[in-house]
Amino acid sequence: MKKLWSLPLAVVAVSAMWMGSVRASSHREAPLISQDPLADNTDVYAFVSPNNPDRVTLIANFIPFEAPYGGPNFFKFDDNVLYEILVDNDGDAVEDVTFQFRFRTETRNTNTFLYNTGTITSLDSPAFNVRQVYTVSMQEGPRRRGRSTVLAENLPTPPVNVGLRSTPNYEALAAAAVRQLPGNVQVFAGQRDDPFFVDLNVFDLLAVPPVDNNNADALAGYNVHSIAIEVPISMLTANRARPSSASDPNAVIGVWSTASRPSITSRGGGQEKYSSNFVQVSRLGQPLVNEVVIPRSTKDAFNALEPTGDGAALGFVTDPEVPKLLSALFGIQSPQAPRNDLVAIFLTGIPGLNQPANVKPSEMLRLNVAIAPTLEPNPFGVLGGDFQGFPNGRRLTDDVVDIALRAMAGGTILTPGFNVSPNNALGDGVAANDKPFLPVFPYLATPHAGNK
Repeated sequence: MKKLWSLPLAVVAVSAMWMGSVRASSHREAPLISQDPLADNTDVYAFVSPNNPDRVTLIANFIPFEAPYGGPNFFKFDDNVLYEILVDNDGDAVEDVTFQFRFRTETRNTNTFLYNTGTITSLDSPAFNVRQVYTVSMQEGPRRRGRSTVLAENLPTPPVNVGLRSTPNYEALAAAAVRQLPGNVQVFAGQRDDPFFVDLNVFDLLAVPPVDNNNADALAGYNVHSIAIEVPISMLTANRARPSSASDPNAVIGVWSTASRPSITSRGGGQEKYSSNFVQVSRLGQPLVNEVVIPRSTKDAFNALEPTGDGAALGFVTDPEVPKLLSALFGIQSPQAPRNDLVAIFLTGIPGLNQPANVKPSEMLRLNVAIAPTLEPNPFGVLGGDFQGFPNGRRLTDDVVDIALRAMAGGTILTPGFNVSPNNALGDGVAANDKPFLPVFPYLATPHAGNK
């Protein structure tokens, strides 16, 4: 069991906010998007695939606090949302490769209220009544003006995990929805267990350690809808080649995800009509930020920003408020301003690890794709000596809450004078997800069933 100092999540969140205009692990983090859960991006992951080290896995999750028992109209992707995973491969904070996902719902029998009319034994089962299929495209260059290539159409999503009577062999249904595409690409879209783990008792008047030591994963038992795509590294790098070493100038990519809606929606007569112009309503890259810190007056604006605008808050990064809170509330001393260590960790990448040349400070996951995955990942990532983990990309097992707390307190190798206890032993008391992850793509755990 890891020994740690546990602090209120509010401190985690405030610390993350001052890393720039960042948004992530964003479960209902802003007023507008909290009313639009089907477009609410909850987490983003980017890592070199452990089973295929010549490829990268990109994951974007949506629909926060998705209860598994949401029938008869179970949760699904929104047919009117454009879901995107974006990659910047030259450090200029502008996307160079974008994977776009559009969904379409099909109801086979409209004369029943049932999601399924019997046991679903396969993806083409006659009992599978309400289905979704999707198209995945790759955009090269700016996402609205670049060259678009359709990678696949009419790909099936699995049903939600209705329950033991309706989906008794759910793992097989989900595995059948993993589709192999040309060019060594594989893709999955569908319901999964929410992989983010954190103690959210902070909302009960900071009822977390040291006030409350009854720590538990507040997201245990909830699902999300996930989009996962595994692609060759050579599809993502600037020179379209797999880097030969971690020092290759093409080895670092930046990754984030967005959701966009038509700018105008009109409703009447039980129908909706939409404009063709998309506006961004959700954006997410670095984990642990927007929910409990960014003022309500600006939360929605943050969700609409492009990464090119993130450098405006650089002063908040170099002289953040959180170290002062750590000192005032808990007597923990942190490095003095300017905090260039935080600029490297959260905005530019760490020199010699995942910082591109001539990088523009911006909030996104930065991944050095030439660092091979380890057989025994350390949940503390770079802080634990595992350079294939967060903040070099983000894996499902990375304990990003604890890492963010320790970084804010200076408990990293970038500030050796403060890389001591308690600074480098902070945490929220939750060390792992509530369900084991899969050993194969899409790696996310099986979703919770609706009858449990």
